[in-house]
Amino acid sequence: MPRLRRKTSRSATPTTPVDGLSRRGLLALGGLAALTPALAACGADKTTAPENKPLADGVPQKLRFAVIGSGRTGIPAALRYKMNGVNLGKTLGGTTVSWPSGFTASLPVMEAFKAGSVDFSFATATAVAYAVGGDVPIVPLAAYPLPGTEVEILVPRGSAIRGAADLKGRRIADQKGTTGTYSLIKYLETAGLRLDDIDYVNLPAADAESAFANGKVDAWISWQPAIGLAKARHKARSLPGVKTYDYSFYVASESFVKDYPEAVAKTVRAVRDAQRGINRSPEKSVEFFDRIGGFGSADVERDVYLDLTRRKLLSDSNADALAAVDGKAIGSTQDLADNFHALGVYPSKIDVAGFLRDTRFDSIRKTVAAELGK
Repeated sequence: MPRLRRKTSRSATPTTPVDGLSRRGLLALGGLAALTPALAACGADKTTAPENKPLADGVPQKLRFAVIGSGRTGIPAALRYKMNGVNLGKTLGGTTVSWPSGFTASLPVMEAFKAGSVDFSFATATAVAYAVGGDVPIVPLAAYPLPGTEVEILVPRGSAIRGAADLKGRRIADQKGTTGTYSLIKYLETAGLRLDDIDYVNLPAADAESAFANGKVDAWISWQPAIGLAKARHKARSLPGVKTYDYSFYVASESFVKDYPEAVAKTVRAVRDAQRGINRSPEKSVEFFDRIGGFGSADVERDVYLDLTRRKLLSDSNADALAAVDGKAIGSTQDLADNFHALGVYPSKIDVAGFLRDTRFDSIRKTVAAELGK
């Protein structure tokens, strides 16, 4: 696999690590040092948190549930704002749940875990791989596959590009080191192409959309809901056959799992059940998110989100099937890590599979599996 080349768009300007950052994008920057300003911008506390003394046997005094993005849609919103009357703190036995927010991606959350300032979070496969390579003290709890068509490649409606073969020599915008990159690699392979066969433009989502709208790139690959909104705004069309291959995870800090395994397992079940509620009643759920400020003033944002919720195309959509980390999740995440190492995104090979299969997690696996069986 060739090393990824950076070719900068004429319209692009350098960005800081947090400028336009997506929830999957920080791997493009590489290394712990690059994550420090992003973490500071998120407001995460770099000091060790006070001891979390139990309220009762197995009941934590507090749980810090990391919020990625606005936190006004999806699972975090459903739990934080007690959608359908669900009270996570009460479920745990009286725990005070706080919601550290402002995280632009699950990668800076990994740094927050290292700083001891969060206890529980969603994590992409890229973030888990980074955590393994960076010795971040997390425990994998459960996983689920991302929707198979969550990622799309957009082209202008009148473009001559009709499939993977037509991308040869074209300027393609992507955020390096993300789910989009992995999908792009796999899509090009269907036509016998590699990244060296295209004019690759490494841009964060906001800049990529601007470049696409202004005709500075021929195509743009990204994920929902950003790509769905852009498709509606710019009346673009998507290429056929683009697939999403990643798994997503829920993880917790080693210390929290050690002290409160039952609470961790109950939180995982609450996550799964929250998504089940969203999927059962898309209209009611989106109406709830709208009331708490989940969407902008334009109706298109709400309408696109509702359509994606109905079609189960959002990153959280398949969390209704949250389950133990199985061989498929392990193999997929290892393959992603191997591809990114070949591209130079990761400086060394990462044994993600060994981490995810580690026997030291056997006890919490059983506890989580028993809770999810309820």
